[in-house]
Amino acid sequence: MIIIPREEGESVLIGDDVVVTVVEIRDDGVLLAIDHPDDVAVERGEERSRVRTYRDVLLSSLSS
Repeated sequence: MIIIPREEGESVLIGDDVVVTVVEIRDDGVLLAIDHPDDVAVERGEERSRVRTYRDVLLSSLSS
C-alpha cells in the first residue's frame, strides 16, 4: 500500500488510464472523482467485502 497526501484539486495517476482527483475534503469524508476507461471496473472496497461475506455464507450453507 502507498499513502500519497493530496489536497483538494490534486490528482493521482494509476497506470496510464486511471486518474483519481480529490474533489472535496469534508469533516465526514473525502469526495473523489475517478476518471477511468469504460472497461475498468471501479468498486467501493466495503461493497466488495460485503459481497464476499455474503457469498461465503451462501456457499457454506449449500455445502452443509
